[in-house]
Amino acid sequence: MTSSASASDVPAGLARPALYQPTADEHPWLNRAEMLRYLGYSGQDIEPELEQRIEHVVTDLERDISPRGVRRVFAVDASETDATGEPCIRLIGTAVELTGRDIYRHLKDARYCALLACTLGMASERKLRMLGSQHPLESAVFDAACSAYVEAAVGQMDDAVRDSAAQLGLSCNWRFSCGYGDCPLAAQRSIVAALNAARLIGLTVTPTNLLLPTKSVTAMIGLFDGPVHDAKSRPTCNICRLREECRFRARGTTCYSA
Repeated sequence: MTSSASASDVPAGLARPALYQPTADEHPWLNRAEMLRYLGYSGQDIEPELEQRIEHVVTDLERDISPRGVRRVFAVDASETDATGEPCIRLIGTAVELTGRDIYRHLKDARYCALLACTLGMASERKLRMLGSQHPLESAVFDAACSAYVEAAVGQMDDAVRDSAAQLGLSCNWRFSCGYGDCPLAAQRSIVAALNAARLIGLTVTPTNLLLPTKSVTAMIGLFDGPVHDAKSRPTCNICRLREECRFRARGTTCYSA
C-alpha cells in the first residue's frame, strides 16, 4: 500500500503531460466487429445495403475526425480514508480522490496511476446532432462507429502507457473508468482538471458529471513495481452498478471486449 509517495516521486519521463495527436497515417483502426457490437449485432447476417452504409460512415469518420488525448502519471496514496471513513485512492499533487471498493482494489498496491483522457472532439458532436435530426439510421451507425473509434484511440494511448512503464521496469493492470463498478462519475471533474484536458484537448464535464464532447473517455491504469496483483482480474458485469438496466446484457453481450 502506498503511503509516503510525493509528486516528485514520479519519474520525469512519466510526470509530464503527454499529448496524443495521431497523424492521418497513425489513426487507430476502427474495428468493424466492435462497431457492430455497439449496434447490437451478435452474428446475424448483414444486408449488403447496411454493409455499404457502414463502410461509407467509417470512411468519412476516419477521414474527417481526428482523436486527441492527454495522459499523465501521478503517485498513488492509498493510506487515507474519505469523508465516510472508507479507504480511498488519492493521486498526489492533484485533487483527484477515487472512492469505491472496486477502484480501491484496482489501485491500492500500485505505485503510480496513469490518467488518460481522449476525445473525438466537437466535430463528432456536431455531426451526431445533425444526423440525429435528419438521418436516424445513419445517426445510429455513426454513433456506434464513434464509440468504437474512441475506444480504439484509447487503446493506442493504453499501449503507449505500457511501453513507457516497461522501459522503467514497471507493470500495468487494465484500464478502469469512472462509472465502472462503484467508482462514481463525480471523479470525472477532478480527473479532467488534473490533466488540464479542457485547455489541451477541449474536454469538459457537464453538471451531471458526463463528458462533453460525448464521444470521450477518461481512464486510469495502475503502474506497479512488481507483478500486478490483479493481472488476471478483468471487468465483469457482477460489480457494475448498471447491470440491471444494461442494454448490452439484454442482447447477451457486454460493454467490454472479452
